Amino acid sequence: MDNQCLFCNIANGKADSFKLYEDEWVVVFLDINPSTNGDCLLVPKKHFASIEDLEEELSLHTLKVIKEMKKQLEEKLGCQGLTIVNNNGHGQDIKHFHIHLTPRYNDDELVHTFNHDHQLSLEEVYQKWNN
Repeated sequence: MDNQCLFCNIANGKADSFKLYEDEWVVVFLDINPSTNGDCLLVPKKHFASIEDLEEELSLHTLKVIKEMKKQLEEKLGCQGLTIVNNNGHGQDIKHFHIHLTPRYNDDELVHTFNHDHQLSLEEVYQKWNN
């Protein structure tokens, strides 16, 4: 555990949070800046900076927890779907591996926008991939 890491402190009970789920490996808690009702974060209790650092067993366990959380969010909050996001490197504000679980509602008006001025064409991406 990194004593300076906010997510380590939350995951190990040294910082307050609204926990929705907890087991020996991970904790799921409400995001303090939610995009929708029930927006939450899944965080390993052990510190991993990014996805490259995760152990295989934890990776599989994380997917099982995501499936269970989707079911629970649908049952308890009435959401119609779930957006699952993981940032690594650029866009990762806290350097502790975590997954955003954002419940989706028919009327949530949540839109993910991209700057298309900097976007390559599909052909350009495919060429880069194959070179």
